Amino acid sequence: MELKATTLGKRMAQHPYDRVELLNAGVKVSGDRHEYLIPFNQLTEIHCRRGLVWGELEFVLPEDKVVRLHGTEWAETQRFHRHLQARWQQWSDEMSTIAADLLQQQLAVIARHTAEGKWLTRQAIASLRQNILGALEGLPIPTRRLDTFANCRELWRQCQAWLQDMDASRLQHNQAFTETMLAQYAAFFAHIESSPLNPAQARSVVNGERSLLVLAGAGSGKTSVLVARAGWLMTRGEAAAEQILLLAFGRKAAQEMDERIRERLNTDAISAQTFHALALHIIRQGSKKVPTISRLENDTAARQTLLIKSWQQQCQEKKAQAKGWRQWLEEEMGWQVPEGDYWRNETLQKRLAGRLDRWVGLMRMHGGSQAEMIAAAPDEVRERFGKRVKLMAPLLKAWKTALKDENAVDFSGLIHQAVNVLEKGRFVSPWKHILVDEFQDISPQRAALLAALRQQNSQTTLFAVGDDWQAIYRFSGAKLSLTTAFNHYFGEGDLCALDTTYRFNGRIGEIANRFIQQNPHQLNKPLNSLTAGDKKAVTLLTDNQLDALLDKLSGYARPNERILILARYHHLKPAALEKAATRWPHLLIDFMTIHASKGQQADYVIVLGLQQGQDAFPAPARESIMEQALLPQEEDFPDAEERRLLYVALTRARQRVWLLYNKEEPSVFVEALAELGVPTLRKP
Repeated sequence: MELKATTLGKRMAQHPYDRVELLNAGVKVSGDRHEYLIPFNQLTEIHCRRGLVWGELEFVLPEDKVVRLHGTEWAETQRFHRHLQARWQQWSDEMSTIAADLLQQQLAVIARHTAEGKWLTRQAIASLRQNILGALEGLPIPTRRLDTFANCRELWRQCQAWLQDMDASRLQHNQAFTETMLAQYAAFFAHIESSPLNPAQARSVVNGERSLLVLAGAGSGKTSVLVARAGWLMTRGEAAAEQILLLAFGRKAAQEMDERIRERLNTDAISAQTFHALALHIIRQGSKKVPTISRLENDTAARQTLLIKSWQQQCQEKKAQAKGWRQWLEEEMGWQVPEGDYWRNETLQKRLAGRLDRWVGLMRMHGGSQAEMIAAAPDEVRERFGKRVKLMAPLLKAWKTALKDENAVDFSGLIHQAVNVLEKGRFVSPWKHILVDEFQDISPQRAALLAALRQQNSQTTLFAVGDDWQAIYRFSGAKLSLTTAFNHYFGEGDLCALDTTYRFNGRIGEIANRFIQQNPHQLNKPLNSLTAGDKKAVTLLTDNQLDALLDKLSGYARPNERILILARYHHLKPAALEKAATRWPHLLIDFMTIHASKGQQADYVIVLGLQQGQDAFPAPARESIMEQALLPQEEDFPDAEERRLLYVALTRARQRVWLLYNKEEPSVFVEALAELGVPTLRKP
């Protein structure tokens, strides 16, 4: 059947289309030069209108595109429209049955996923959404017409509602799943630790996301949650013991975790590893040549002696090296360098040894050639960094020579080798679940090892616990953004927070939390205490009151109550402690640096050295060019890492903290703490 414009109508309309032909399942609109084929499955509406003399047909397509035919005789137009409408409606009714079946199938898929009694992960829901959208592309009629069919209308609205509120639906399902699990496994959560897990801890344990970071403040039970997670996976049958990889950042932490697992899970099948032990295991399994770890890695004194001797040799034998090092130490570091053969000065050697050790470590951690290191440095320091690299090159060579003589590797080389083995497919990971403690200390190198493990199996989960407020190891390569931007680096997942601390009282918690959150880059998380604490739980005291304070403590501190004295630097250990064994024989006193106190706790904490000037706390923000080029750039907030260091010091205490400051040159932190309501006392 065909409809044509009249001769006069065609001339008056001056339109590219002047005839329409009805096809099997569509229409063809054409003119002398143009032709448009419209299948019924692209047609959303047909309008028939009468002008002053002639008729008009309007075909509406998706996205409100319109094709019109003008200048047809009105009676013929009406007759053609009635016939076309009947054919189109008949075809539409047939297609609506197919569409209804397809929609019903997609709703059944959604129902099946939500009724499985499993956690709906973001990855699973995104995949499900993609599959449903792909299936809907197979609809035989445009989606805007589905509301016009009684058999499709409600089904389509249900599909739309789910697609539009997908995240809300996922959260609702997972909330219901969590409540069911907490009720069904109430006995597990009551007995997995010495005291029952609190709701926030239990919800973290049952969370089923592929990537999950549990943000846990000081004393909030990070390790408890990690051990409970391992127990949960085995209790639910989601993993056998050999499919769980537990990672810690040091041998002591790994040993403590093993003890917790044996005590709480009654098994030796799960053993915590350090990242270096993991790397060694991967290399042993995937390479014919098994590396030996250099003895220098575990002998700081020998390592620093090697570097100092190499440095002395370079300065002694090469005038250019001696001149370059003098310029570096005086102009950049601001040190007073003796005249003449300054490299023989023992005081300077002791001061420089730790720096050389750190700089060589950072260069080894980078792993690239010297040219690659220089190219990767920030523009503003690249030229100066290039000069420093040339001065450091002989020391790096000496380090590599020592490793070669031992036929050994260092820790950085170990992880590089392990990543290489994984990328070449020489090691197949047996682990379905990776659990990491103290995640805020992770470096890009360790993160690359995790990524290489997970690439082998897209279903491998990463469960990490950490606290960005306690990230104090940037100097060793830890990158804070790996924690604060967790989802960006490790895939879309969840962030959970543990909201209760079992260590310190509410007053210590209030001051510590408010102090650290003055930095807007720190993640905001609640941390409540079980006990209130009085206003003097945190106090400021002048640094000449240490003896008086220990005298007072000797009057009421019990023999089993630990007193922890902390300082920014080890050489600030107070002389008063030399007489402690006789003057305060019943006090249990320990001294350590704040960095070393990570993971420690005590009833009473005394923080020394809140001062400016020499050995300042906070330490000056000025860094060596080596740190600026090789370390992750710190967030743009004054003394950000030093603030976290003081937070760590504050949160070691259960009952009270005293902050001893220099009255003549007080630290900037003294004023900040006073503004938070910390009282200043003249005497203890």
